[in-house]
Amino acid sequence: MERTLVLIKPDGVKRKLMGEIISFYERKDLNIVALKMLKASKELAEEHYREHKGRSYFEELIEYITEGNLCAMIVEGKDSISIVRNINGGKDPKTAPMGSIRGTYANDTTKNLVHASDNVENAEREISIWFSEFENY
Repeated sequence: MERTLVLIKPDGVKRKLMGEIISFYERKDLNIVALKMLKASKELAEEHYREHKGRSYFEELIEYITEGNLCAMIVEGKDSISIVRNINGGKDPKTAPMGSIRGTYANDTTKNLVHASDNVENAEREISIWFSEFENY
């Protein structure tokens, strides 16, 4: 069964949208197999976004993801990566489909509520970063 990492970013937690966001995935019959809330350290955030290091927006991204609590989840199901990314919508809320999470709730391209892995390799890498305590996942 395919699995992916989903983060409800600090703006989603602050705006009290966790339940709404999780329900998008559950209504699509995906399983939340692990979930935790935490405040990401700078080191954790830099490891997660390491492929962006050196880009002009890297520091802003790290500041944003570490500014408050977030919710990390492992979401599992058939084709979960593509389904979750479709549910999330594109990064720009102005062009994301209105029925998507970002199209419905996001107001900014950086502070856009959610993150989801983009392929199987990144999903496994990201899950191991955010859920290192669960070696069997």
